[in-house]
Amino acid sequence: MLNRTILPLLRTQWFAYLLVSAVALAGDMAAFLALLRAGVAPALAGAAGYSFGIAVHWILSSRLVFALRAAPGGTARMRQKAEFVGSALIGLVLTTVIVGLGDKAGIDPRLAKGAAIAVSFTCTWLLRSRIVFR
Repeated sequence: MLNRTILPLLRTQWFAYLLVSAVALAGDMAAFLALLRAGVAPALAGAAGYSFGIAVHWILSSRLVFALRAAPGGTARMRQKAEFVGSALIGLVLTTVIVGLGDKAGIDPRLAKGAAIAVSFTCTWLLRSRIVFR
């Protein structure tokens, strides 16, 4: 019974995106926490960590998750990269604002980052699955 429930999920594009996002998030969080420890302002640390995660996510998404829908090259590939970066920038703005507002409200930056992760993940999945890699 469990195999009939779990195995189809493991084969879905959404689940692959979730795994790739987890890897990118690990890099994002490592950079974020290191910058916090170095005394960088929480909003800036959140933005820098997210930016590092963007690079990791592009590499893995375009080669693993959306490989069949990745543009082959040339102008189409450059357009797709630009759209991917655009979706990432939307996620970056959301992350920066949420972490910054959380900090101003006296919320632990790690908790604010957690909220930002959920919002950003949902937004970028929708943009990438419906627009970037259509």
